[in-house]
Amino acid sequence: MSELTGTTVWTSQGRASAALEVYLLGTVDFDAAMALQERLVDEIAGRSDSLGALIVCEHPPVVTIGREGRITDLPLDTRDFTARMMEVRRVNRSGGTLVHTPGQVVAYPILPVNRLGRSFAEFRKRLQNAAIATAAERRVTAHPTVTSYGTICRCGQFSWVGATVRDGVSHHGLFMNVSPVLDTVRLVRSTADRVKISSLSMQRMEPVPMQKVREALVRHIADQFGYEETHPYTGHPMLKRTWRKVMQHA
Repeated sequence: MSELTGTTVWTSQGRASAALEVYLLGTVDFDAAMALQERLVDEIAGRSDSLGALIVCEHPPVVTIGREGRITDLPLDTRDFTARMMEVRRVNRSGGTLVHTPGQVVAYPILPVNRLGRSFAEFRKRLQNAAIATAAERRVTAHPTVTSYGTICRCGQFSWVGATVRDGVSHHGLFMNVSPVLDTVRLVRSTADRVKISSLSMQRMEPVPMQKVREALVRHIADQFGYEETHPYTGHPMLKRTWRKVMQHA
């Protein structure tokens, strides 16, 4: 590791072949996070061991439409989203249409699923298990959704799995509403069964600490995929941060 303006960043020295390298990046522009994922997929695909990476972050408001999503999932005209400073992106991942915004924790596991012996269906199921276990630590009882790899609680659906695999390596991943502005995440139709969109804070009827959720989610994802060793970093030299104004929507 090295120090850059007081922040721990990634280096290529001393990387364990069976470790999960965890990048805790705070709030990151969606396009910058996608570019970093693509670089990590290329790197991990070129290895022969089980080294994996996990990006944990939040995004400024943005709408993504997955392979099962449709433009009709947007009740508003795309120009209305632009006026709210929310870009709309079509992405090559499983799942439908989602709003990403501060208060939603995003976990992007970049894992050599073929070398780990996991099918794509099992990969998504294990992310779902990690979401359920993370919610349980916040005293929220969660269950799998019926028609997708999401999770629901009494107040509604609070997490989604939307992922894909390229060259035997997973990317995209898990999206969990911790304490977002619910009116914002409800701007699109994100549930196949038209279940109400909710959050951990809504279920608990009190603030839920984002840091505690991040810590639990990292631990459970590592456990689900058999990583006994994790290396946390708070930056990555390949990350190109793009700053823009973030609007909160009441």
